[in-house]
Amino acid sequence: MKEIPLPKFHEALLNEEWYKIEFDQQVRKAAGNPWINAYMKGGMHEGIFSDMAGALGAIHDVVVEAAKPNLIGRQIIDTRSTTEALERFIKAKKSVAYVGAEGGIVRIAGERYETVDVQTNIIVKDSIEWTKEFAEDAKWNVMNRQLEELGRSIGELETAKIIALYEAIAAGDLAGGAEIAGGAAVLSWSKLVEMWDAVEGADFEANTMFMHPKQMSQLFTATEFINSQYLPSGGTALARGQVGQALTMNLFKSSKSTNGKVHAVSKYPAGVLLIRRDITTEPWEDPRIGKFGVVADERFGYGILRSTAVSRGTGFKTTF
Repeated sequence: MKEIPLPKFHEALLNEEWYKIEFDQQVRKAAGNPWINAYMKGGMHEGIFSDMAGALGAIHDVVVEAAKPNLIGRQIIDTRSTTEALERFIKAKKSVAYVGAEGGIVRIAGERYETVDVQTNIIVKDSIEWTKEFAEDAKWNVMNRQLEELGRSIGELETAKIIALYEAIAAGDLAGGAEIAGGAAVLSWSKLVEMWDAVEGADFEANTMFMHPKQMSQLFTATEFINSQYLPSGGTALARGQVGQALTMNLFKSSKSTNGKVHAVSKYPAGVLLIRRDITTEPWEDPRIGKFGVVADERFGYGILRSTAVSRGTGFKTTF
């Protein structure tokens, strides 16, 4: 199975030259930041680290650790690292055969291609903002809790954007040329199979399905789901969004999905998420207004490559 790129912890990033240079600058910059100094003193008191470099490394790791469970978007689309501002994806278009007459002119055409350009021009940011006095009085565990919220919000926004990318596919461009009607009923096993079949019918392998937690709750009541091996006790990861397997698909839940909609995807041909700069953290300060803090950000781009590798069920019941 292809390894999904996830944000690296501080120790792993130190092996990369660009990060070492940037990190040395951050250490010098952080010396005058009251928020960082308060965090460092609290961490030293707790015996977790002993200097400014250790504090900055811990800040990055806390943000990344909190972000990872919320990066469900990377599980439902082909995710790759890149150093380019733009990547061009080339996909072959199907040739069309024809019936010719004996001795007639032969139409000769090479394989046809079309391109999709994906720019890595989306920057997602969030920051902690404290006054000097508040930083001086804050407890270390409160500051750590805020760092966790920073990572959570970055991860959730990335996931929301990937889900919105799929939801923006026009109904006529989906596998089968239309959405699958839910009929205001709960998500049933037969509808799950119908969405899977639509992707398979387009000559793609459906390997991913994602939905709102409400539809996942509905699916839990399906007899076929309960009495099968599709939800093995050792194969669930509810906290990270994945809920076992069904047919050939990994199942994911996210509150960022629209309640009442379900997507089945063959994720590698369907689309791509390009990570140009993964989650990084750095201190910031504005002494003029007495505000200090930490900012986390990432840079990426995404695009749909083959919409017919996606099917969508809609109009399912929105209550349990």
